[in-house]
Amino acid sequence: MSRRRQVGLLGGLAGAVAVGAAAGLAAERYAVGRSRLAPDPAAGEDFFAAASDRIRRVVADDGVPLHVEEVGPVDAGVSVVFCHGYTQELAVWHYQREVFSENNPGKLVFWDQRSHGRSGRSSARNATIDQVGRDLYAVVQSCAPRGKVVLVGHSMGGMTIMALADQHPELFGPRVVGVALIGTSTGKLASVTFGLPHVFERVNRRVLPFVTRGMRDRPAVFERGRRLGTDLAFVAARRTAFGSGHASPTHVEFVEQMLARTPVEVIAEFYDTFMDHDKLDRLGVLDGVETLVLVGSQDRLTPVEHSREIAAAVPTAQLVVVEGAGHMVQLERHELVNLHLRALLRRATRAHSRTA
Repeated sequence: MSRRRQVGLLGGLAGAVAVGAAAGLAAERYAVGRSRLAPDPAAGEDFFAAASDRIRRVVADDGVPLHVEEVGPVDAGVSVVFCHGYTQELAVWHYQREVFSENNPGKLVFWDQRSHGRSGRSSARNATIDQVGRDLYAVVQSCAPRGKVVLVGHSMGGMTIMALADQHPELFGPRVVGVALIGTSTGKLASVTFGLPHVFERVNRRVLPFVTRGMRDRPAVFERGRRLGTDLAFVAARRTAFGSGHASPTHVEFVEQMLARTPVEVIAEFYDTFMDHDKLDRLGVLDGVETLVLVGSQDRLTPVEHSREIAAAVPTAQLVVVEGAGHMVQLERHELVNLHLRALLRRATRAHSRTA
């Protein structure tokens, strides 16, 4: 096929995606408008105002300062380290922090990934999954130098834990006694269609690199466009991050806020690492460690099949599929997620006490 014909076909398919997506978003925008009138149990939640016992700065191996917040005793026997996802912040663990702070299983450690939240900006070269794995190692070494550790990761946070397992398998079992991988993936993210028919997979693979390159080259243009499209951003956040049932408008706005606080250059810089991410062959180190793999049945960003693949690679893992939930399951179905996390902590500490 000639280059001109390829470009024409790509443009036509991209146009079809745009038309279909616009029609779908317009209909959903109407539905979201109606949902705003319904009672919202999350209304009034202040996701960015949680108190901490200690705020720390951990310096990564390349000099980037990482923002860390701790809740609970300094010398706790168990530390639970929470790793958030792409274009998010540690505030995303609001409900987990709220519940576990009241009935504390040990020390809670929350941190902002590099270039996210209050952590320092990374160089573009180090905006990689392998680097954030090394960042997690620095956080564990600094904030949990002794005792046992349970790692909880959502989306990119789960990939961060996989990178740590690849780099430091010796930690898993002796020190890391529990792992929760929530809405995450070992790879194959180039094939994600965001809920569109699989015929559009080829378009995603070709169009998205051009978009992210534009973000890197002309960030000011994309920032202006993002400010002008706030209503559409709300609808898009609801469509991609939540299930098809009633999503709390407060939760959707919170996700939209975190995305808006992430510079477009950062969004673009991390894109390539998701296309290269492949840690499936490294998951064997988790076998024997208490592991929870949890995903929403309507996750459009890291689909259920990705979690099933993780569970198949870790035969001792517990796989939980939350019916009707989307990618932001720890917000959307936080009570259920907290129950499963608490059960994981009990299993991990019980297993450790038997072998200690």
